[in-house]
Amino acid sequence: QVQLVESGGGSVQAGGSLRLSCAAFGYTYTNICMGWFRQAPGKEREGVAIIDSDGSTSYADSVKGRFTISQDNAKNTLYLQMNSLKSEGTAMYYCAADPYDCYAASWGPEEYNYWGQGTQVTVSS
Repeated sequence: QVQLVESGGGSVQAGGSLRLSCAAFGYTYTNICMGWFRQAPGKEREGVAIIDSDGSTSYADSVKGRFTISQDNAKNTLYLQMNSLKSEGTAMYYCAADPYDCYAASWGPEEYNYWGQGTQVTVSS
């Protein structure tokens, strides 16, 4: 049974920083694509950043240069460092995992088999 547990959300003023963590339990697949998604009220869930088993990363245009996705394989933990946060970053943030290498469709939430419960990020202006 795969379980993903996010933490690190909170409230911050615009321009501030937060680091989200996602601990993975029970994941035994060799290949993995992991991603961070977010969903604001009334909006669809959107991809923020994804990372492949080899450490290659990709970012949504809206967060490039401000967010960094990383993973600690020894701790089975995924991170999202968010700097220079903007008010439009207010959303529930989710981590997700898929037992395949990342590819073009990995930006779609429907591609992922496993999801965490989410952690709320609120950015005030």
